[in-house]
Amino acid sequence: MSEPDPPKLSEPAEQMIRKVGSAQERLVRARQRKGSDWESIAIMGVIGWSVALPTLIGVGLGMWIDHRWPGRFSWTLMLLIGGLLAGCANAWMHVKGDPS
Repeated sequence: MSEPDPPKLSEPAEQMIRKVGSAQERLVRARQRKGSDWESIAIMGVIGWSVALPTLIGVGLGMWIDHRWPGRFSWTLMLLIGGLLAGCANAWMHVKGDPS
């Protein structure tokens, strides 16, 4: 008597299995090429500056605009938030590993 065929998986289930498999492969490769502590500190520094620099630029530009053209709204606060959001998006791209 032969064994029954395994049940057919749906397309979303197969996609999920492929994604989990590729994530597992990346994890194994990352563990094999473990870097030094200094390398980890350098990466944290790059990510920190990628958030801090756009935020500081936004604050500086906002203060300059507020000083030159006082108005009802605070450009400093708006550009601080904009710089922070841009910096967080930039840091996310570094962490995610996108080449762009």
